[in-house]
Amino acid sequence: MFTLKEPLKGYELKITLLPVSDIRIPSIQRDLSETLIKRLMASIEKVGFVDPILVVETEEGFYEVINGQHRLKAAELLGIREVPAIILPEESKDYIIALNVEKAPNLKDKAHQAYEIFQKYLRESPDMEEIELETKVEEPYFITVGFITDRFGEKRFPAYAFEKVLKKVDEFLTIPLEEAERERESRANLLREVREVMEEKYQELGLTNALQKEAIITKAFQNVYGKRVRKIEDDFYTTFEKIKEAIPKVSFTEEELEEF
Repeated sequence: MFTLKEPLKGYELKITLLPVSDIRIPSIQRDLSETLIKRLMASIEKVGFVDPILVVETEEGFYEVINGQHRLKAAELLGIREVPAIILPEESKDYIIALNVEKAPNLKDKAHQAYEIFQKYLRESPDMEEIELETKVEEPYFITVGFITDRFGEKRFPAYAFEKVLKKVDEFLTIPLEEAERERESRANLLREVREVMEEKYQELGLTNALQKEAIITKAFQNVYGKRVRKIEDDFYTTFEKIKEAIPKVSFTEEELEEF
């Protein structure tokens, strides 16, 4: 093992070979991609394992991957027993979304990671205000969606359909995480209600392209607030209650549907 100084932040980096058996993939990580693993296996077989994974050491004495879970799995399947690794400070794990560039995360991945970060700090510091997670979670609505996908187990929730509206009305909360947990559950439940109304309209219109679910939400929003609105004054609940009421009246021209 040898060390070097990180050039921007100035903290110590440890570089070493770690036994694969001592490395874990934390629950905060997104699901593995079998396709990416196969591509990485082919690459490693040709040029070797030349791209170190990033890990943090845990109190239990093993290491958790914060960047490189696919490379780790590829190495394991190839029978490699040790991999090059850079050991970072433990707090780096909280910035996993920004650090992990091996496979671009989708909305479900980001929601899962945001939920895990929220739960970690809820356990450790329940009195901490949620807004303090602003540097660790990319968008506040990722937490709301995470409550749907992780707490309520609705992994196939069409979050993409709501994303444009969520960006306008969801925000980091200036209340303790203990209270924020109840608030996030409440917001998640409202979105689930809106989803049910949206699904009914989707079936009624005979639509078959899942992306057209976003069209339903967008059209309902436009019917309430107009087409080019950038900022709305209504809060989260008022906005989605109005959208829920507007969905049954949604209709499309053929040209509008083609846009989706």
